Amino acid sequence: MLSSSLSRTAAGVTRSPLGAKTVAPVPYETAKKLYDKLVKEKTAKGYTPGESGTPYQQTDKAERATGIVPQLLNAVEESEVDSLLADDAWWMQEKFDGRRTLIRRDGDQIVGVNRLGLVIDLPEPIVKGVRQFDTAGTCLLDGEAMGDVFIAFDLLQEANLDLRPRAYHQRYAHLIDLVDTTASDAVRYAQTAVGVEAKQAMLGRLRGAEKEGVVFKQKDAPYVPGRPNAGGPQLKLKFYATASCLVAGANGSKRSVRLELIDAAAGGSRKRIGVGNVTIPGNQATPAKGEVIEVRYLYAYPGGSLYQPVYLGTREDVAADACTTAQLKFKAAAADDQDAA
Repeated sequence: MLSSSLSRTAAGVTRSPLGAKTVAPVPYETAKKLYDKLVKEKTAKGYTPGESGTPYQQTDKAERATGIVPQLLNAVEESEVDSLLADDAWWMQEKFDGRRTLIRRDGDQIVGVNRLGLVIDLPEPIVKGVRQFDTAGTCLLDGEAMGDVFIAFDLLQEANLDLRPRAYHQRYAHLIDLVDTTASDAVRYAQTAVGVEAKQAMLGRLRGAEKEGVVFKQKDAPYVPGRPNAGGPQLKLKFYATASCLVAGANGSKRSVRLELIDAAAGGSRKRIGVGNVTIPGNQATPAKGEVIEVRYLYAYPGGSLYQPVYLGTREDVAADACTTAQLKFKAAAADDQDAA
């Protein structure tokens, strides 16, 4: 529902088979090092050394790969919020504290897809809700899974019609019409604020309720899979900082684990640095070394150590190479030269 009155290869460049570019031909030894390094990076992400380069081909994840990639968001600074609130070209929704999930229905077959493009299980109430949709053919939704509830915020395909090239406000209108065809409380659509007053009211309410944050969306933008290098037609504002970290190991008999991140300033060296420890609640299993976990924290000190980290859970939908220091939000007094993400 809208909370406003709105209705309804270049010359001189050498490229390797894996995509590395040099401004001029290089000696064999140098090229071989570049090649080996890229092969290592690609295979670590699940690619195969074959000519097709298909992600997850002939790996233990092959049968789960869907080829569906979600649109990912860059963060926006607090200093930019007022201009986004004042600009009617930007709509606003709550940023939900769940698991990013896409749902594809093809006839009676309903599957969930995580942010890595892999098939995942869906709770039965969500499956039943999607099955009630009054639509023919294939539909594809993007949203957030919150336990047994799915909050849809985009519709990418409906009745075999690809909606991704269309403007967001058109996709959202289709989404409302589709979700309204089910009586299930397990499938809902994200409430959207349009206009400065509605956006200000929603922002204040969500801050007061200590929610995770908000997402700003350009109403006329198409859906573009992947994450832009900077900016983009959809931007997220978090009210508190989180980071996906690698588990370096357990701290002896204590219920805590050591945290590591890949140093983003170290180029391609993949150097890891310690960023502190986090306590694991007694009612949750201690994650194993090498797992990716999500941690909430107040801010990071120069060098990366996290202040007041809180364990949020494991992240099977985040690749290890995404756990970099570029995520960190540094203490304000020391943030002038840091990349707060």
